Amino acid sequence: MQEMELARTVHHRLLDHYGYPAWRNPLPPLNELISTILSQNTNDTNRDRAFFQLRERFPTWEAVRDADEDDVIDAIRTAGLANQKGPRIQNVLKRITEDQGALDLEFLRELDVDKARDWLLQFKGVGPKTAAIVLLFSLDKYAFPVDTHIMRVSGRIGLRPLSMNAEKAHEYLEGLFPPDAYYAAHLNIIRLGREICQARRPNCPRCPLRNLCNYYAAEFDGHAEIA
Repeated sequence: MQEMELARTVHHRLLDHYGYPAWRNPLPPLNELISTILSQNTNDTNRDRAFFQLRERFPTWEAVRDADEDDVIDAIRTAGLANQKGPRIQNVLKRITEDQGALDLEFLRELDVDKARDWLLQFKGVGPKTAAIVLLFSLDKYAFPVDTHIMRVSGRIGLRPLSMNAEKAHEYLEGLFPPDAYYAAHLNIIRLGREICQARRPNCPRCPLRNLCNYYAAEFDGHAEIA
């Protein structure tokens, strides 16, 4: 099966298995950007706790921007890597102010997806995944974020070369899935990675993609029942 056909089959198989996913209500793009920076190398619970603690201590993004660095670090400590994330968040806020004259990213809605992506990628600490999350979930633009779950699942299935890194996988997987499938495919593949295709002990017999999967074929050597 060709990779583009495989991607479409994966998407539809996961829709049949999980249904169309519903995520939380979209955040304003600046909020999403800061939340996603906080999410790096931590889980959703710690990210959300740190975000709410930050907003509770500082009622505006201007207040975060102008605060003492140690106070910002202390507010987001539950997200992990606070000594790195705090200064990065403040630097992003300062750079946005210098560039736009205000802390507002709504102007990105008027840009095409490539220009909006390039603008976000100018900041230290904002990589392809962070930019793609803001584009997809806040700005309703076609982008396909690639996290650790998507890297693992896409490699095992055979959607991408195993040697491909995450940065290249963003563009590569965007080319395989139809743009209108990005949202659902992204969320459903993550769910599969969390619930079934786990890193250490994947539950292959439960997987709705097992008869499409290179890992399953190699692991079970063709002897397991395939529905």
